[in-house]
Amino acid sequence: MAKKLNLLDSTMIVMGSMIGSGIFIVSSAMSRDLQTPENLLLAWLLTGVLTLFGALSYAELGASMPFAGGQYIYLKEAYGKLAGFLYGWTLFAVIQTGTLAAVAVAFAKFTGVLFPVISETNALISLGGFKISSVQALALAVLLVLTLSNFSEVKKAALVQNLFTLSKIGALLVVIFAGFYQALTGGGSGWHFQAGGLNFSSIGPGVFAAALVGSVFSSDAWNNITFSSSEIENPSKTLPRALILGTGGVTLLYLACNFVYLTVIPFDGIQHAESDRVGTLLMQTLFGATGGILMAVLIMISTFGCINGLTLSGARVYYAMAKDGYFLAPAAKLNKQGSPQTALILQFVWAAVLTLSGSYGDLLDYVVFAVLLFYILTVAGLFILRKRQPELERPYKVTGYPILPAIYILLAAAICISLLIWKPLYSFRGLMLVLSGIPIYYLIKRKTKAD
Repeated sequence: MAKKLNLLDSTMIVMGSMIGSGIFIVSSAMSRDLQTPENLLLAWLLTGVLTLFGALSYAELGASMPFAGGQYIYLKEAYGKLAGFLYGWTLFAVIQTGTLAAVAVAFAKFTGVLFPVISETNALISLGGFKISSVQALALAVLLVLTLSNFSEVKKAALVQNLFTLSKIGALLVVIFAGFYQALTGGGSGWHFQAGGLNFSSIGPGVFAAALVGSVFSSDAWNNITFSSSEIENPSKTLPRALILGTGGVTLLYLACNFVYLTVIPFDGIQHAESDRVGTLLMQTLFGATGGILMAVLIMISTFGCINGLTLSGARVYYAMAKDGYFLAPAAKLNKQGSPQTALILQFVWAAVLTLSGSYGDLLDYVVFAVLLFYILTVAGLFILRKRQPELERPYKVTGYPILPAIYILLAAAICISLLIWKPLYSFRGLMLVLSGIPIYYLIKRKTKAD
């Protein structure tokens, strides 16, 4: 794979993969659980700190092992092939493909604001109990177009990513500044600081930790840049910088966006936003009747860039797995442009199946626990590899080692434990999804030996 991704490209992949539609929706449900504006802001701040600490740890791993597959490679090196496979299996089964399906459907739904013919009730094909709505059809079309566009060399795919990521960052900044302007000129009708607003007595730390699911999911996918490590120019320097700039930048945007929600919209309005679309409510408050249309356009730009980033990066993991003999063999080949074309096709096919099944929403509920579990294992792998491979060249060493990685592990573990207590159904199903890869791993291993 050719090294063609510079710092801007890499940072845009980090930010573009993170920013989807979640920031415009999840704060509503979180506000109902957290009960006070201060708790809501603290939740987003802690999520940002958690993400940044994780990114710093991954920066060391990525700089020392700049190979295609990223996190898959780190887990394999720290714990063995089974751990790497289980991550890759879960990524393909639902983390990456389920997210692709969900984000593509979100793109299609908000396109329906502009073109009402695109609707979940408008069935284009109906055969017995099987239906394909115009929303699903558009979601499939977007997935296909961006899959095909990623057949080209990575630099061309990165240019698409840069365009849409810079566009949505710019649009978000416009919304944030418009919100601050209205608040400063006396137009805000929302939150004012209150003494004692961070009192957890009414909800408890367990509920607080469980409520972080929304912000954690909205801040996820920052690790995707590691999947393309082998295509980054000077990865020992560029990858750490991209991770820090990308996660830090998104954290600031998310905090500012939530601050605007809280200063422009009354808190009970955020809690009871129609269909949890607090972003749409904000735009309607700021810009009147056209606000809903403007938000739809913003989310379309945001989700389109997110889909492209996820499409580009995910296929690199399946490519790396196939080279190790743990994925379909054709996925180990690159086309003439240096792109893992077969892996991209396989990713599209499964994402399309999930899109048509409509099951991705339930699957994503299970995924947060699994995602955090793999994050914890990967950061813990940093300690293991420091001890096991002291001779490994480490161009970048995580700032604050071992304190910052340890804090990350403790915070992420606290969220996982809270999810097991407060949302046991989703958490245990997420764990079962990961463990279901074990028999598949040994079947592949047995077949490989037989061959």
